[in-house]
Amino acid sequence: MTHPFPDTVEPWPIDRLIPYGRNARTHSDSQVAQIAASIVEFGWTNPVLADSKGNVIAGHGRLAAAKSLGLDTVPVVILDHLTEAQRRAYILADNKLALNAGWDDETLAAELHALNAEGYDIDLIGFTAAELDALIAPLDDESEGQGEGDVDEIPEPPVAPVTRPGDLWLLGQHRLLCGDATVLADVETALGSTAADMCFTDSPYNVDYGAPGKGGKGRRILNDALGNGFRQFLYDTCVNILAVTKGGIYMCMSSSELHNLQGAFVDAGGHWSTFIIWAKNTFTLGRLDYQRQYEPILYGWKEGGSHYWCGARDQGDVWSINKPARNDLHPTMKPVELVERAIGNSSREGEIILDPFGGSGTTLIACERTDRQARLVELDPRYVDVIVRRWQDLTGKAAILDGDGRTFTELAAERAAAA
Repeated sequence: MTHPFPDTVEPWPIDRLIPYGRNARTHSDSQVAQIAASIVEFGWTNPVLADSKGNVIAGHGRLAAAKSLGLDTVPVVILDHLTEAQRRAYILADNKLALNAGWDDETLAAELHALNAEGYDIDLIGFTAAELDALIAPLDDESEGQGEGDVDEIPEPPVAPVTRPGDLWLLGQHRLLCGDATVLADVETALGSTAADMCFTDSPYNVDYGAPGKGGKGRRILNDALGNGFRQFLYDTCVNILAVTKGGIYMCMSSSELHNLQGAFVDAGGHWSTFIIWAKNTFTLGRLDYQRQYEPILYGWKEGGSHYWCGARDQGDVWSINKPARNDLHPTMKPVELVERAIGNSSREGEIILDPFGGSGTTLIACERTDRQARLVELDPRYVDVIVRRWQDLTGKAAILDGDGRTFTELAAERAAAA
């Protein structure tokens, strides 16, 4: 190696520096504000890199942040040993090489959790609110007590699932399709030849749970990062649910997207009755002034239609039910008791309960325990496997592939041997 080490860090006037006109790296106003906040908090830990003519090589975001702070000078390291091609290449490499690094999610979550507990403003670190919540929440959940509705162990999602898209599993009196809730034909396939008497479902929350660097052991939910397309996704789902459901409909949602769910439900032809508030036994420590200790559930039915009610009339719309002891196996997992209460209020024994977002299978387990017939759709083959194994472990029975006759265990062995 013959490249020299820079001798000094020099203070340069900002107007002496010339940003590279073909810089491919973009910096939004919000990201520049984050860099500025970091400079205020930590000082200049990373100088701007430039050649002796003032052409910026690295640090365009830091330079923009300095301008936003009204600074007159910035620290600069001069790099004059690079050829023109090397200079242009390093402008790209400086950004890309950093992006190629990863995170140890467990260590990252533990460090963020510790800083947050010490009262440090972890918003300064650069993660979004959703990322911080997803990273910190699993550690809080691990220390909580057993939920009253936890009646079984939930299998780990497999790396190589047995299920293939389009597979329909028969689990005793229940049906489970690996399909898409926004495709009416898939929902109808799961139902068979009959309509649903009620629906309980827990759709994605549009927060990208389980993405790299967000904790949750990387267990991502499909269709959970749709951005502005989320409202249309909810509308398409609600249209299908309302088309096949005769009675009450329960739809869980994050408070931040509740307005989109209610709007989509009404636009699709639903009658909104109320929001049920699931009051949890503990909250997840976060960065809000008030720590959120609830999740809302939309309750309604088809506009102009009827619905069945067999619950007591003295029930309120705040349900105090413990969280599951573990929810890291599926990021938005609900306690079985929560689903059982809704099922008990809005259906009779033997009736058909639709859940187009099967997740970890909590609705199916609640139906098994209350003698209802579950009809589930789940897009992710890994979680279809989780649901099948969870039901088999609970009942000791064998799931059978529709139209094939082989059991899940037999098919698992065959597909593993063929892999």
